[in-house]
This record gives sequence, structure tokens and C-alpha cells, in this order.
Amino acid sequence: MIRVFPRKTKWTPDDDLAFIGDPPLFRPANQPVYISVVFTWDRIEGERLLRAWSQYYSDVLLGGPAFDSLALEFEPGQFIKQGVTITSRGCIRRCPWCFVPQREGQIREIKIKDGWIVQDNNLLACSMEHLEKVFEMLPEQKRGITFSGGLDSRLLNKQKVKLFKKIKIHELWFACDTVDMLKPLMKARELFDWVPQNKMRCYVLLGFDSEPIRNAEQRLETVYDMGFLPFAQLYQPEQRKVYSRDWLRLNRKWSRPAAYRKNLNPGPREHDPFPTEGGNK
Repeated sequence: MIRVFPRKTKWTPDDDLAFIGDPPLFRPANQPVYISVVFTWDRIEGERLLRAWSQYYSDVLLGGPAFDSLALEFEPGQFIKQGVTITSRGCIRRCPWCFVPQREGQIREIKIKDGWIVQDNNLLACSMEHLEKVFEMLPEQKRGITFSGGLDSRLLNKQKVKLFKKIKIHELWFACDTVDMLKPLMKARELFDWVPQNKMRCYVLLGFDSEPIRNAEQRLETVYDMGFLPFAQLYQPEQRKVYSRDWLRLNRKWSRPAAYRKNLNPGPREHDPFPTEGGNK
């Protein structure tokens, strides 16, 4: 099956049947074509690509998260690059800025496939039985594991943290989308006090619900001081929002750890209780 994407991201498959944009001059033989659109602001481009690919192929479908296509099972390497795995769909939360609840509904555990980049929306909301099976699979990958789907700090406990001690960690990703998340995030940092800061990452949503820019900046700084490396993400509704230069500058600064670590603090502070080197490898 040919897969077509409106834009290339770090998650886009790179095999011979994955294409970005329009049909190339030299095309594969006639076969089903699926155009996958992730972002709502790419829907118009997806519709254009449907017309473009339909000129050469008889079976062309348009879908993806932006069109609320319901994803059931997960097939590695099909619509996301090799190495990524998704072991559950949906989420127990209904965060107002997130599209997952309306697209995928409540949490559903699915068949576990091999991978070392775990992209579940809310892995920790799964049953302990499912989590234990996931953590039986992960050591077999023979490399560091990245939890880029995000770990819900409110669902952490000592029993779950023990599972992480069985694997080689590359990066743990959390989220701090509002100031209310700072307290559970601090608890998560205490539970993972053996993991160095360079492996503790945190998505930080900016600009939601008319948030003042100074508040957003303070939250980023607090997350950093807790022992995480923040990754800023400007809130984008379905109708793409245009931000001021100040917002764009803040987002750019806090999306590049190498840059902000150098400017903020090139070394560990005396009061920082968390390591910046060593730890789990």
C-alpha cells in the first residue's frame, strides 16, 4: 500500500512506498493509496492530494487523525516510522486542548508490537497486567527506550516506577500543560530521582485560554528548576492561531535544550537535588 503525507515530520515513514506531497514522475505500480493527515490545518492540502493521486490510481483514500479516522490496531512502520510502537488507544482524561478523547475515546489496550519509541497517549492509564507485558517486550529491543507519548505524572506510583528500573531509558516524557500540573510533576521527579535531567523531558503547553506570556515563561523556568528539560509547544486550535513575535521567540528558546541550558545555567546549581549526568544508561 502506498502511503502519502502532506508534510514530512520526524515520525514519517521513509520506505519506498511512503511519499510526501504530489505523485512523483516515476510511480509505483497501481495499488491502494492512503493519504494520512495528522494536523487539522493540513486538511485542505490532504483534499488536494486526494485529487492529485486519483489521477494515477483507482483506489485512493483520505483519512488520518485530522479527519477523526478511528484507529483500531497498530501496524509498525505503516503510518509512522519503524521503531515506534503504540500499545493502547484513547485516554481517561478530557483535557480541553486535546483532540484524543473525541478521536479515540476511552482507553483501550491493543495488541503489543515491538518498538523502542512508546507513543501511547496515556500508557500509565493501562492496567498493571498490560503494563507488565509492555515492560517484558521493551528489554528485548536492545536499546534505550523513549516514552515520547507522554507519561501522566498523576498516575505514577512506586509499583509502576519499578517497571522502569528494568529497562534502559533513553528519554522519559511528561507534560505540564497548566500550573496545576506542577505538584504532580514534582512528585514524578522525586520518584525518578535516579534518572538524570538530560533524560527527563517535559512537554509544556503555552498560550492556552489566553495565558499571559509571563505566566508561561515562569512555568517553563519552574519545570526546568525541578530537574526536567522543557519542550515548549504553542497551543494550536483547529483554526490555526497566529502568535506574536514574543510568543514565537519564547517557544523557540524553550524548544532547544542545548540553547536554553547554556543561557540559563551551564552547570548544576548548588540547590538542585537532581543529577545532570550519569544515572540509568
